[in-house]
Amino acid sequence: MFDLKFNHIALTVPCGAEDEARRFYCDLLGLTEIEKPDSLKPNGGLWLQTGNLPLHIGVEDGVDRRQTKRHPAFEVNDLFKLKDYLKANDVEIKEATAIPGFDRFYAYDPFGNRLEFIKPINS
Repeated sequence: MFDLKFNHIALTVPCGAEDEARRFYCDLLGLTEIEKPDSLKPNGGLWLQTGNLPLHIGVEDGVDRRQTKRHPAFEVNDLFKLKDYLKANDVEIKEATAIPGFDRFYAYDPFGNRLEFIKPINS
């Protein structure tokens, strides 16, 4: 009926935390910041590119990000190397419940957003 597809994923960080978000998402994870439209720049936040899907980081205070199951899932080619890298950079890691055909784990950004990292088994 409709040709639905994802356009972007959005997460939030506390107001004024854009520089810390850049350090985590750009410097640590290697995502690329992309230009926000001028009309949205006064709202704060930043836009990032991850593969073929943009990640929009908005600003929002008064949110307990650790109390939700909402999360993006990033497919990665070397899951265990990434896990070791994140641990070495003091990123909190949480093991995920096993699902058939995938290895995966969760990590938390500095703001409490849960991020899933996943890799199909045998790929």
